[in-house]
Amino acid sequence: MRDGDRVRELFGIDAPIVLAPFGGLSAVELTAAVSELGGLGSYGLYGYEPERIAETVRAIRAATPRPFALNLWLPMGDEIDPQHAEWDAAMAVVAPFFHELGVDVPPLPARFLPDIAEQVDAVIAARPAALSVVFGVPSPELVERVHAAGIRVVGTATTVDEAVALEAGGVDAVVATGAEAAGHRVSFLHRAEDSLVGGLALIPQVADAVSVPVIAAGGIADRRGVAAAFALDAEGVQVGTAFLHTRQSAANAAHRDAIARTPAHGTVLTRAMSGRLARGLPTARSARSRRAPRSPRSRRRTGSPAASVRRPAAANGGPPVAVARAIGTLATATEAAEVFRELLGGVPGIR
Repeated sequence: MRDGDRVRELFGIDAPIVLAPFGGLSAVELTAAVSELGGLGSYGLYGYEPERIAETVRAIRAATPRPFALNLWLPMGDEIDPQHAEWDAAMAVVAPFFHELGVDVPPLPARFLPDIAEQVDAVIAARPAALSVVFGVPSPELVERVHAAGIRVVGTATTVDEAVALEAGGVDAVVATGAEAAGHRVSFLHRAEDSLVGGLALIPQVADAVSVPVIAAGGIADRRGVAAAFALDAEGVQVGTAFLHTRQSAANAAHRDAIARTPAHGTVLTRAMSGRLARGLPTARSARSRRAPRSPRSRRRTGSPAASVRRPAAANGGPPVAVARAIGTLATATEAAEVFRELLGGVPGIR
């Protein structure tokens, strides 16, 4: 069993506990709370323009002087621009959801997502303790620039070969995210459906395959999960759903209630969230969405229209909300400090 000293030293934190970055559901209050408690608060920047990144970082720093991480999605090459989007066909599928929620169907935007280079520039200017990335290996140029700014780089792997590729790419730590994890399946070497390795098998194999610290993620919600992760040779844990249930998160009341009520078998893997495979809660509308015909190209589009409907939909049986598999009744705490204390009880050497 390894301890968490390397993770502590890497990020300048007191405890090897990392808040999962929520794309579309991050909150300054929760990020700051986890950092203040001694862990590494994280904030997901999916869809954020540079100006909004700078504004968000100012808010985090106003709330805490402690280290925190920012998270970016790397482009996978399947993104399309508005000029080539089958917009009318895609909107025909989702228009009923917008109408039922009283939300206007969005017009065709100038671009679906910010340019990754602009986002990276904004992150470097912000100088967080760490930049974590999903959906790929960061380029050598990105890693060099981020390291030059004194920022650590964290990659995310769903398979052993992804972890090896990330280490070869120069990351400072690897998040080994098991198939139990909530939200998007961030696989990049193989199809997400072919990369569903459970944490119990994934974590020790990744720890054996790489020399950088491994941070375990997926289905961890209490001290027992943390202790198990360390027994599998992880050196830290990344936790999302348990923190998402707290009042400091950006989840609404319906989402938090759904987290607490979901049985261990109650989540599904679906593309109804964004077009990319993700784990969340099944809803009546998501079932209809899966049955509706849609073009292959519209499936690959992930961007601002989804964000405009996600939160109101979560309160009204809309697209699935992110929940980790098998958490069940483990996610009951409503205060971030309570979750953190529980997790801390599983870290080796902490009493």
